[in-house]
Amino acid sequence: MRDPYTVLGVAKTASADEVKKAYRRLAKKFHPDQNKEDPKAKEKFSEANSAYEILGDEKKRGQFDRGEIDADGKPRFQGFEGFGAGGPGGPGGFRRSSGSGAEHFEFNVGGGGPGGFDPSDLFGDLFGRGRKAGGPRQTVPKGEDVTCTVSVGLVDAVKGTTSRVILPNGRTLEVKIPEGMEDGKQIRLKGQGSPSLHGGEAGDALITVRVTAHPFFRVDGRDLRADLPITLYEAALGGKVQIPTVGGAVEMTLPPWSNSGRTLRLRGKGLPASGKLPAGDLLVTLRVTLPEKSDADLETLMRKWQAEKPYDPRKDIR
Repeated sequence: MRDPYTVLGVAKTASADEVKKAYRRLAKKFHPDQNKEDPKAKEKFSEANSAYEILGDEKKRGQFDRGEIDADGKPRFQGFEGFGAGGPGGPGGFRRSSGSGAEHFEFNVGGGGPGGFDPSDLFGDLFGRGRKAGGPRQTVPKGEDVTCTVSVGLVDAVKGTTSRVILPNGRTLEVKIPEGMEDGKQIRLKGQGSPSLHGGEAGDALITVRVTAHPFFRVDGRDLRADLPITLYEAALGGKVQIPTVGGAVEMTLPPWSNSGRTLRLRGKGLPASGKLPAGDLLVTLRVTLPEKSDADLETLMRKWQAEKPYDPRKDIR
């Protein structure tokens, strides 16, 4: 791959924020979904992702700047100095010798512990894999995990849905949101993270789910709360009203003489059961609401009440 600084179009002195802005600009410009007619866009998009995997990571960027890894993120060969189980000239090592006026190197492959020299020792020293002489094989490091956030509505979180997310590396995935998902919970997608620089397994994608506010319901633990406007005559006479729930509208009975602020409970109509947690309830608080426009008949009735049937609802708060 080309030099990652050249790919992103930033100087080596660029800040982390400048690198991120440059990457996002290119990712947006060359995203395959936006360039379906341009066959080269996918290649440029992939090149920008690879460049950002190095420059967007402080540790990898330092390794690249010091020449420890190349533009593909692979370790650079640093030479043989100090290599070998027996040191220079020892078993599994090398020594410098001269003869006939010409200097040359001799590599000893006869030592290196039981069974002689194992080529995997070389790769173990250079790339972190293989095995040390006489020891167990080392685990190849996996790629790094990537994180992002997806927002879903409350009803979708309760019922389950599928949402599209764009990962930091530019990949677009369809993520299944299971039923009863709670705000702040994470979904792990195996192998959807960054690739390993050493040929191991790719990292995972960690998707944090954020449940957006609902215009009617409020989450209170496993319960849901809601304010329900009712008319003056419904408050006085009672009756049946339709009320929405996450599972669909249901009919609720209003007792006569229901004051504003009274809370009624609909059992099992909150968040659904999850594992050992039972389903929550829906707690409905009544809000007596006057007509939007003034009404002469109602005003006349209220003046008659005021004169003939006065009462004091604030007598207990003095």
